[in-house]
Amino acid sequence: MWTDLRLPGKTVSFVSGRREFLQHAAGGLGGVALHSLLAESARGEPHHPARAKRVIQIFCPGGMSHVDTFDYKPELEKRAGQPFDPEGKLQFFASKPGNCQPSHWPFRQQGESGLWMSELFPRLATCVDDLAFIYSMRSKTALHGPGCFMMNTGFTLPGFPCMGAWVTYGLGSEADDLPAFVVLPDPRGLPPGGIINWGAGFLPARHQGTTFDTNNAAQPIADLFPPQEFAEHGPQAETAGLNFLKELNQWHQESRRSNSELEARIQAYEMAARLQLSAPEVTDVQQESLATRTLYQLDHAEIGPFGYQCLLARRLAERGVRFVQIYCGAENTTAKKIRPNWDSHEDVVRDHGYWGQVLDAGAAALLQDLKARGMLEETLVICTTEFGRQPGAQGTAGKGRDHNASAFTTWLAGGGIRGGVGYGATDELGFEAVESPTYCYDLHATALHLLGLDHERLSYYHNGIERRLTDVHGHIISDILA
Repeated sequence: MWTDLRLPGKTVSFVSGRREFLQHAAGGLGGVALHSLLAESARGEPHHPARAKRVIQIFCPGGMSHVDTFDYKPELEKRAGQPFDPEGKLQFFASKPGNCQPSHWPFRQQGESGLWMSELFPRLATCVDDLAFIYSMRSKTALHGPGCFMMNTGFTLPGFPCMGAWVTYGLGSEADDLPAFVVLPDPRGLPPGGIINWGAGFLPARHQGTTFDTNNAAQPIADLFPPQEFAEHGPQAETAGLNFLKELNQWHQESRRSNSELEARIQAYEMAARLQLSAPEVTDVQQESLATRTLYQLDHAEIGPFGYQCLLARRLAERGVRFVQIYCGAENTTAKKIRPNWDSHEDVVRDHGYWGQVLDAGAAALLQDLKARGMLEETLVICTTEFGRQPGAQGTAGKGRDHNASAFTTWLAGGGIRGGVGYGATDELGFEAVESPTYCYDLHATALHLLGLDHERLSYYHNGIERRLTDVHGHIISDILA
């Protein structure tokens, strides 16, 4: 029953009883869902002035070795060949510690900043003054799948929204004919944990990443175009079919307004019609100049595929895509010629030697291209991995390195980042982060801050909890901000 509350100048009516309330709220639960959608439609405004408009994140699954790449340890060189754990008390993830093993590549000071980088990255070294290194990264797990989940979502368990989903939930999209969040997996396959890494979790399903197939520029999104046997059907017939499908979807949704996956699917169908024009255009890198295609080394058999991912990321970003994630490496399996990612248990020189060239060429080209086009100032570039590797050798031949959740390095550039700086430190051997230990929560809080979002205010009520990307943690790393 209705109850009237009389206030000066107005009368406000209330419903007594939960059942009556739901029945009168625009059709029961549908009204509750509508209220949620309307509340979300008001999102898109940052909490404070933003330094970055968009993010391009490079993820290197498998565990990149910090002591072979960015974290110079002269003491490790001095102790080369000596037992890492003389007392035999330590146990690494999958092995007992071997002898101290310094970097397999010499380190050199680079740029005006004089920051150290190994010779594994000669091209990226030319960009060192644009980079900010976080040397003191840590993870809570040494398992690949949970490690990837944690770096992407802030949790080691699946089912939580990734950073890309949180960003698009908070800011919306700048593009009308492209998804707000695009993922470019390695051509060899998906990373450890698969598509959960870019899932929306409990956020509305439309915030999950859209996967582009970098092996198929003509049809970058699966089933975007009809099969070949229906090629004779023209655009007019397809438009009529889409309009009829839209009517059916709207009718079906009337009694299912609380199902965000259904809503996301309907929006995906509507977006698909626009993508039939925009997706082939954005993936057609032949529109780029010869100089640009050469910069990304697209014709190189090994380097070219990742170069294409990086070039595609730039093209997506300049067309308004809010968050682009690139994977440099695929699922963790045993090596054939090389490991399919950075997980170098058997042979660091073989695996990092290969992946180092790939990352070096693509990442350097991306930074140089963004900078030349005036986009780097408003584009936050992040390069990370799920954990690092041990400074003690692994295997009977001592050529590999085991997992190390206690230390790894992440770098950032552009979008409000102060280049040519380092933050935090590991111990003298690179075994453990000891100065300003930093977790994904701090990285995420800093990225959101640069995008104009307060990580403590960006939340979503789920199962009785106001959930955040940073959980109950996270501090902005102000030392690396411009």
